[in-house]
Amino acid sequence: MKLERLKDIHNGEKVTPTFSPEEMDRRLGRLRKHMADDGVDAVLFTSYQNVNYYGDFLYTTFGRNYGLVVTQDSHTTISANIDAGQPWRRSTHDNVVYTDWQRDNYFHAVRTVLADHRVTGGRLGIEDDTVPLRTRRQLADALPGFEFVDVSQAVMRHRMIKSAEEIALITQGARIADVGGQAVVDAVAEGVAEFEVALAGTESMTREIARTYPHAELRDTWVWFQSGINTDGAHNWATSRRLERGDILSLNCFPMIAGYYTALERTLFLGEPSAEHRRLWDINVRVHRRGLELLRPGAVCKDIAAELNEIYDAEGLLPNRTFGYGHSFGVLAHYYGREAGLELREDIETVLEPGMVVSMEPMIMIPDGLPGAGGYREHDILVIEEDGARNITGFPFGPEHNILGG
Repeated sequence: MKLERLKDIHNGEKVTPTFSPEEMDRRLGRLRKHMADDGVDAVLFTSYQNVNYYGDFLYTTFGRNYGLVVTQDSHTTISANIDAGQPWRRSTHDNVVYTDWQRDNYFHAVRTVLADHRVTGGRLGIEDDTVPLRTRRQLADALPGFEFVDVSQAVMRHRMIKSAEEIALITQGARIADVGGQAVVDAVAEGVAEFEVALAGTESMTREIARTYPHAELRDTWVWFQSGINTDGAHNWATSRRLERGDILSLNCFPMIAGYYTALERTLFLGEPSAEHRRLWDINVRVHRRGLELLRPGAVCKDIAAELNEIYDAEGLLPNRTFGYGHSFGVLAHYYGREAGLELREDIETVLEPGMVVSMEPMIMIPDGLPGAGGYREHDILVIEEDGARNITGFPFGPEHNILGG
């Protein structure tokens, strides 16, 4: 059976884009300047984050390859036939579809798009941090005239500085996270299952995203709501455990808008905490408050971590810290992305600059069976500005606000 390998499926009309043409041109302009400066003839993006960042299209892989080819004068997403016209409608520029009739059709599509734009050899930028070895070998077989060069770290640095349009979207995401947080608090009651509380938060945020961004895809928004022993990990999913009076609780709301992640995380208690729980919570809140003060332009990530470590160390809690103190925001989720060069950790030397968006999220964990057992975590999002930082999280934190149930 011999059927077509590639298709154009321009089904319907282009949707309202997430960002203005000027914003997308800004991103591509910076990328193309890097390409020219580094002698890169074309770039093949394959990661969720960069296909979305440069193309406004967030794919769903289901075991298939996707991509975005950028040259100095072209911009083409590559998608699987199973998605029909949706990738073209969502992509800012061109799209080509490959079929399943031959197993190597994706690589044929990459080769064809490059050739159609007069790029038949030279230096091809790829993402070494996300391209599997098998895929790299297949690309090498399909593109024998190319030398592969890594662009992942350069474009990560580009993504670390947010535009005004990005900051506006992230600010809306923080507001919507607060909406989800209130829905979670309203759903908390003795005997209610964790997943029921999580569903209440997810539903409220999804509805608010739909109201605020009526042209957006509604996907990937979620809540991690944990209680008791389940609070020990920051990324523990909701279970069927039912809430008990005296439980430590962890509220984690994540509205996703066009691939952009925002978050709200809070320690809560159902009923009055024990004296040791309260002491530990107060210490973590103190670290959080100091961390908020330290997020300023010119501050160095590793220096922020070092100073906050001193507070924990003085209380004998430094071994109970579970991860870094915060990270960059933008195109990322629990299954893709990360601007690893902008994390508040001891090994990161990045200097904070205006336009960066970072969290402050200290966490400690006390093992089960010890006084004050559980995980304690607070989380705010701040936009670094010329003369300081603006906190875009509104939901209150600390014992004065988050002891629930009388």
